[in-house]
Amino acid sequence: MKIFLVDDDSNVINILTMIIEDRDLGEVIGSCNNGIDAIQDIIDLKPDIAIVDLLMPNKDGIAVVNECREAGSNTKFIMLSQVNNKEMVAKAYEKGVEFYIHKPVNAIEVEQIMKKVIEYIDAQKKLYKIQNIFSDDRIQGGFSSREDTSSYVTRIKAILQKLGIMGEIGSKDIIQVIEYLIENNQNANDYTMRELCTLFTDTPKSMEQRIRRAATVGMINMANLGIEDYMNEIFIEYSNGLYNFEQIKREMDYIRGNTVLRGKINIKKFINGIIFYSEKV
Repeated sequence: MKIFLVDDDSNVINILTMIIEDRDLGEVIGSCNNGIDAIQDIIDLKPDIAIVDLLMPNKDGIAVVNECREAGSNTKFIMLSQVNNKEMVAKAYEKGVEFYIHKPVNAIEVEQIMKKVIEYIDAQKKLYKIQNIFSDDRIQGGFSSREDTSSYVTRIKAILQKLGIMGEIGSKDIIQVIEYLIENNQNANDYTMRELCTLFTDTPKSMEQRIRRAATVGMINMANLGIEDYMNEIFIEYSNGLYNFEQIKREMDYIRGNTVLRGKINIKKFINGIIFYSEKV
């Protein structure tokens, strides 16, 4: 990861550089001690991550983030500040700041937040790759009629593609369970998950775990998508249709580093949601 540092205190820049290099968190490709010069440097160097001090003379961190965003920068910003003013924090979020590191700088916190941002960036790259490969038109043409005996199976696969979980082992289990429920005019509420999995395998616990892991990956992908684009059509449709929106928000807060609590999934809601969407005409 390419990292750029902005702080009017050279000691803070030196400390951050040492932490990043010692803990192998990325490469510091540049730094700046004022907000005015930082904007052009970030636009030109295109770092993956920029750590920006909130309070600087002439141009503060929020203004730096705002002008970089307006210039089309895709850099992920971490705000560095000892200020806990809720209004300023809210304003920073509105301008595209997703993570905070508090002053005085703590090596453990820096490492934890940096790892979350790196994980977030990697997840976004994976999600964008999936979306580019599997656009709606290509999804419809990507499965052979020999493999799919009904249109709803194609739609199930399309949904799993949009969630970014078709490559998960549990995706096959999800398809098998949903196909059975649809063909028998039932839904997940008619069974316990263990009873449902017992219909297909002698190791129902393992099957249930595979389904849960796949659904969880989907939730993480939805949370990342929501952080990047809150009005994304896939996020709007599935964040509450397949998951509980409050849990998606909790996962978003976890990814941002605002809480240690992760979002939870309701497997039956997830399965019934896919049934609903796969039967929509």
